[in-house]
Amino acid sequence: MFRTPGSRAPFFVLAALVFGASAVVSVADDSADAIKLRMGKGDPVAGREIAVSELCQECHALDGNSTTAATPKLAGQYSQYLVKQLLDLKNGARKHATMTIIASNLDDADAVDVAAYFASLRKMKGEGPRDLPKAKALFENGDAARGIPSCVSCHGPEGKGLVTGKIFNPVIGGQQHTYLRGQLASWKIGERRNSTDGVMNRFVQPLSDAEIDELAEYISGL
Repeated sequence: MFRTPGSRAPFFVLAALVFGASAVVSVADDSADAIKLRMGKGDPVAGREIAVSELCQECHALDGNSTTAATPKLAGQYSQYLVKQLLDLKNGARKHATMTIIASNLDDADAVDVAAYFASLRKMKGEGPRDLPKAKALFENGDAARGIPSCVSCHGPEGKGLVTGKIFNPVIGGQQHTYLRGQLASWKIGERRNSTDGVMNRFVQPLSDAEIDELAEYISGL
């Protein structure tokens, strides 16, 4: 499934494969139409072979539901979002020692396929929302006084992802608590900056460390 570096698809070709068609707001379920939208143009059968041969399952699990606290679940994630992260890791817009190496060695077309495979799986799901009223209020309503929009407005009902135009806002509901907390903290201090127009950095900045921890715990249960 891997291709030699000289045969890698140019970025504009990959972008056309992934972002070529305008999307509408997605349905936050596992209907055939919703899965098709999440999968994009990739081949999930080929993607599964790549996931096995390249040992993706050792960290993320073959069903996309990692059991390692700091390793993200990929089950049911938008392929378009996953491909963007791989591209960002490859070009340095996002930093991660191990994943940067993996992304750099992964053929662009294969990245589309493996992303389609994880996207084709049933969406990640938590064990049920915790009783955290402040976190729930932030998730559902935001905080207008501090310029914080609701998480739902971008990530959809129960954080199961939302598509607006050509922007694929990722599935976060049911994601690992430790991973969510780490990413929110990284957005806040500016270690991570690869969201569209820097929106995550702006929106997370006003949150306290305690709010970040509770919000991550609440979202992980959805």
